Amino acid sequence: MNPVWQTFLQEHHATIEKGQVIHFKEHDAIALKSTQTDTVLVDLSHFGLIHFSGEEALTFLQGQLTCDLRKVNHQIAQHGSYCTPKGRILANFIIWSQADHNGYFMQLPSTLLETVSKRLSMYILRAKVRLNNSSDSLIRIGIAGNKAKSLIEEVFHHTALPMLPLGIVHAAQGSILCRDINRYEIITTLDQAVMIWPHLALQALPVGAICWDWLEIRAGIPVILPINQEHFIPQMVNLDITGGLSFQKGCYPGQEIIARTQYLGKLKRRMYLANIASSQPVMAGDQLFSAELPEQSCGIIVNAAPSPEGGFDALAVIQTNSVESGKIFWKNLEGPVLQIFSLPYLLPQ
Repeated sequence: MNPVWQTFLQEHHATIEKGQVIHFKEHDAIALKSTQTDTVLVDLSHFGLIHFSGEEALTFLQGQLTCDLRKVNHQIAQHGSYCTPKGRILANFIIWSQADHNGYFMQLPSTLLETVSKRLSMYILRAKVRLNNSSDSLIRIGIAGNKAKSLIEEVFHHTALPMLPLGIVHAAQGSILCRDINRYEIITTLDQAVMIWPHLALQALPVGAICWDWLEIRAGIPVILPINQEHFIPQMVNLDITGGLSFQKGCYPGQEIIARTQYLGKLKRRMYLANIASSQPVMAGDQLFSAELPEQSCGIIVNAAPSPEGGFDALAVIQTNSVESGKIFWKNLEGPVLQIFSLPYLLPQ
């Protein structure tokens, strides 16, 4: 986290641990409920930002990532992932370009930034590509809720905002990325951020990073964390549905295995949205079980966050047969049963 930005947030009553806003003290008790019903403001410094520049950046990234970079421009961002040669996800991300076409920005969990940067750097070789950590030079602010659009338009002098998810617009004060209906991300400089935040905070409640994580979970958007690296192929976490996986592009690490799985129809696991009625924390990497397979795990938690309705909401990759045939239990067969919810997009039959 940018140290000047961290000091600014702390002066506005943020509690910060390991570069992540845990909560704003005076709002802690109502933060989750407000995230569900009101308009909230979130610092997104727990996500890192890699900038790729150079005349061969497009060609290089097109040969490394699962998404089609030809479809990314200054108006459209994309989900995507970076995989091992065996097709297992090392990281997933959002990627976009700026209005000046000066390369690409990849946003991913800050805990994965260093390892992903080092691995990609190994393959640059003589390519005319530069890779830089831009996490501290560009501040990211999330805002969600019914007032989000009007508040941003007021701050950005009535700039026309993108209406569809992953649409992006650029203005003098920064860029605005639409993440979902009534949910936006502002990408801006430190100088602009310290002016924008207080204005937005007049009508949007500042909350901790976990509230944004909950919104991502409810939107069915996974965030691969270190504990889940190399566990999933992209289809297992529904990247083929959310636009993070292209079958019309050339080769990239893992492409052969990923394509074979798609065309042979052998996908046995999918990501589901669920609630777990537990007073104990539900964590990424927790194992799931079913009565049909009592001796072995039938699934794993990808992401989890406290729910405003109680318990924990989670994204979990589970064997489809187990979901269809019976109850899914958290941690063991004596644990709470997962209540499966519909995702905001349709899973293939």
